[in-house]
Amino acid sequence: MIRRIKKIKGNRLFVRKGDQVKILTGNDSGRRGKVLKVYPELNRIVVEGVAFMKRHTKPNQKAPQGGIVERERTIDASNVMVIDPKTNEPTRIGHKTLIVDGHKQRVRYSKKSGETLAG
Repeated sequence: MIRRIKKIKGNRLFVRKGDQVKILTGNDSGRRGKVLKVYPELNRIVVEGVAFMKRHTKPNQKAPQGGIVERERTIDASNVMVIDPKTNEPTRIGHKTLIVDGHKQRVRYSKKSGETLAG
């Protein structure tokens, strides 16, 4: 069975690879993890240690035995909140433009503490 996922054109996510996030909904709600992959065109992300699925694999060079492998699956980006590095609590993300060395630079910042986020 082929599952088609509708791509979202021109979508911009507030989450980036490497961010610490808190899961808001689903079976893993309340858990925290690091963002491993981001798929902006699908509005989905992969979070470390969250939303596992079982995959039946044939024997290959990596896994000569084959069998059932567990790995993280994607979750919708709207179901997570970025964790503020200063307060260690979930926060909304804003964007602002700073002038650094005479150049404009767009940065993300925490709405709770006002601190800029890495990345």
